[in-house]
Amino acid sequence: MIIDDDRRNIFALTATLKAHGYECLSADDAVQGIAYLNKQNDVGIVLIDMMMPEMDGYEAIPKIKSQHNIPVIAVTAQAMAGDREKCLNAGATDYISKPVDVDKLMHILNLHMA
Repeated sequence: MIIDDDRRNIFALTATLKAHGYECLSADDAVQGIAYLNKQNDVGIVLIDMMMPEMDGYEAIPKIKSQHNIPVIAVTAQAMAGDREKCLNAGATDYISKPVDVDKLMHILNLHMA
């Protein structure tokens, strides 16, 4: 599942993931994403944008992790020193910065989906 408030990011990630054989679901915000996760048990991993209105990734990740035993990957434009650690401290399983390096994303997905 991709949770991001920017439809262009959802489009790009979905196209990339589908080209690599993944099925994709998306949500335009964390509230919608969490609601879907609470109804379904078919999500294997979550890619979540960290900077969203209403509920950002830093607030959403602990909620997701408290209710679901699935990897949550922080996908963020924040790539300054300490940002990776901040995402991991919020409960993210892993971190990737935007613009997304496709090879790195595939490595992360293979690592955490195995």
